[in-house]
Amino acid sequence: MEAVYRSMLARPDDSIVETAERLGMTVEDVRGSLDALTELTLVRNSPEDSPRARAVSPLLAMQILLARQEAEVAAQRQRLETTRAAAAELIADYAHLQDVAPGLGLQYVEGVESIRDHLEMFNSQVEEEFLTFAPGGPQTPANMKASKPLNLRLLERGVRMRTIYVDSMRRDAPTMGHARWLEEHGASIRTVPSLPNRLIIFDRRVALVAAQADDTSIGAYIVSGPGLLTMLISLFEYVWAEASPLGKAHRPTESGLTRAQQETLRLMAQGRTDESIANSLGVSVRTARRLTNGVITSLDARSRFQAGVHAVQRGYLPQAVQ
Repeated sequence: MEAVYRSMLARPDDSIVETAERLGMTVEDVRGSLDALTELTLVRNSPEDSPRARAVSPLLAMQILLARQEAEVAAQRQRLETTRAAAAELIADYAHLQDVAPGLGLQYVEGVESIRDHLEMFNSQVEEEFLTFAPGGPQTPANMKASKPLNLRLLERGVRMRTIYVDSMRRDAPTMGHARWLEEHGASIRTVPSLPNRLIIFDRRVALVAAQADDTSIGAYIVSGPGLLTMLISLFEYVWAEASPLGKAHRPTESGLTRAQQETLRLMAQGRTDESIANSLGVSVRTARRLTNGVITSLDARSRFQAGVHAVQRGYLPQAVQ
């Protein structure tokens, strides 16, 4: 397809037959490439076998392809939001369960002691892979100290460990030191602007999800049902692909907003309060308010609602699916 496009730029008056002979292709293959190029709007429609079929300029072609890729990225982000919402809704629907739900593979455990007991059991059984969402920003010294021996045992057993933190942890020297220590011993660490909840997946066969994102000590759900588990694994893999490796700089945003502001904008569009945004970003409420005010100012808006309207108009947020 690329060869046909280049040929049309170099020899715009050639017929399909002449193009096929020069490129060593069959006429059918050239026609197939023309159909694909026309579908991408890189070639203007023309009568079959017309020597006047024209390829658009390379500059316009690049803009067309970039626009298509941007649309695909926006659609993918929308699917992620739908998955997040579905996971939250499903877990909320079964919040009343205390025992294993037949057919769902969902169990609720209450209290920090019960959570620790189950964590200890699953950690002793994990053999291949340990996946974690670690929200909340900087980790406490006590938690990091307590987790080191456990993490070291897992890594020495050859367990693959991947952990996703929120970006705000990068500003905390002790937490960064702990993350680098994990990487030195074989773990893989990445960060994202925000995380929906605390999540641990053991060998892709069972997961532990905090019952409340703002207080993970209250209780947790043990997920072992294939359907729910597959959804959580897919969520982790999607977030992992979008996350920034610990030793690399953040990828720039298309909007010109900082990475934290871009995520704050997304959370604002969901109607989240400053307190909820702070929890997701792992920052203080004061910092969250500073970020929301910064977003509103950057978008030349006077309110959150107007900021959302301006963001959609400028293509910083996907428009609602009709």
